[in-house]
Amino acid sequence: MGGGFTVTKAHSPDTKGSNPTDESGSMQWWQLSLIGVGCTIGTGYFLGSTIGIKTTGPSIIFSFILASLGTYIVYRLLAKMTAADPHEGSFCYYANKAFGRWAGFSAGWNYWSSNILIMGSQLTALSILSQFWFPKIPLWIFASGFAIISIIVVLFGTKGFDRVENVLAVIKTAAIVMFIILAICGIFGWFGLKGGEPPSFPNTYKELFPKGLKGFWTSLIYAFYAFGGIEVIGLMAMRLKKKEDAPKAGTIMLLCLTIIYVISLGLAVTMVSLDAFSEKESPFVTAMDSYHLGFFPHVFNGAIIIAGFSTMTASLFGVTNLLVTIADDGNAPLFFANKIKNFKDLPLPALGLATLGLIGSIITALLLPGKIYEYITTAAGLLILYNWAFIVISAFKILKLKIMNKLTGWIGLLLIAAAVTGTLLEREIRPGFFISLLFVVLIGLAAIFMKKRVWNKEKSLSDRARRSNLD
Repeated sequence: MGGGFTVTKAHSPDTKGSNPTDESGSMQWWQLSLIGVGCTIGTGYFLGSTIGIKTTGPSIIFSFILASLGTYIVYRLLAKMTAADPHEGSFCYYANKAFGRWAGFSAGWNYWSSNILIMGSQLTALSILSQFWFPKIPLWIFASGFAIISIIVVLFGTKGFDRVENVLAVIKTAAIVMFIILAICGIFGWFGLKGGEPPSFPNTYKELFPKGLKGFWTSLIYAFYAFGGIEVIGLMAMRLKKKEDAPKAGTIMLLCLTIIYVISLGLAVTMVSLDAFSEKESPFVTAMDSYHLGFFPHVFNGAIIIAGFSTMTASLFGVTNLLVTIADDGNAPLFFANKIKNFKDLPLPALGLATLGLIGSIITALLLPGKIYEYITTAAGLLILYNWAFIVISAFKILKLKIMNKLTGWIGLLLIAAAVTGTLLEREIRPGFFISLLFVVLIGLAAIFMKKRVWNKEKSLSDRARRSNLD
């Protein structure tokens, strides 16, 4: 998972619309779908889904179906707001429009924080996967190397980033398709088994839900996490040549993701026993381990590393540009809006702050290599779900929705609530819930500070200026 987007021009929170440049309106809907797929498929799916499988077993496919439904509901409401009032600030702008400046401030910084955690999650996962070949090298060394390469990619600017992401999107989608083809061949007996039982499809409640409804409930967060990135479509919709194609781009993207997610996971959980899966290995590598395919673990592990690096770089690119918009909106020091004209107009101060977040992730990976991936993955997924809930609530406030749209919106909120509360049921991931609450509290305190010390003063100065002009 992850999200990368391009902010071509910042607007203040009070701006009622935007007039994108020609460059920002040159993208076709299928290109937006491709970028969305590229920014979404990452280690949250390739590696994080293992935790979901161990939590609930074969019923993980139902978790992904429910998560895709919830994601679709959120995206449709975001697309409706975009069509009614196009704006580059996307969900941050709509939160501000619906509930005031504190909401826009909170949505922006919540999303920034979630992506910082996503980068930490991706860095940790990439390091774990790299130890497949080099088990004696510490995690923090791999994390440092991937972080440096990611920063270099971002330094190439928007065009360089788009090229890299498009290529990586094709590679990781091809990796999933490769697994599906090989798995089907294995199920039909075209590859010889090394030993053990042949694949079998679960057909009883106990086989489908070996950990019961509690395990299924807990697994929802990992399914939602694998769909994290749909908000990128909303943020990048301003670059579409036809803005009305935004719903189509998101729908096609979600349909493709759901199909390949469900088929690939369904195959994986039928090929080996639940006990065979490990958090340190992709479920797809585990599933193919019973067959005489010595090349597969190496090729697929490399593809997963590419996928994780892609979404991590997308997150770094995204938080860098988002911070520029937040600063231009007056919700962060203007220093972070500065761009270096002689260096491809890059917002180096914003990139610097994101880099500090990367360094923090590397230090964390060094200090807590055992459980940090589960904690960070959970917290990052929860912070994104908080933003999704805000998108739905904002749509209720802004749009004149028909009864059916309101009903589906409430269903979306219910699914989000189920994923959030499910993290409290499992002791292993519960700390991630409290980490996410810590971020929410800190952002809330910052919003209160900004309201009392900054926004009230700005309002007072604005009122004085208005009265002076009237006099």
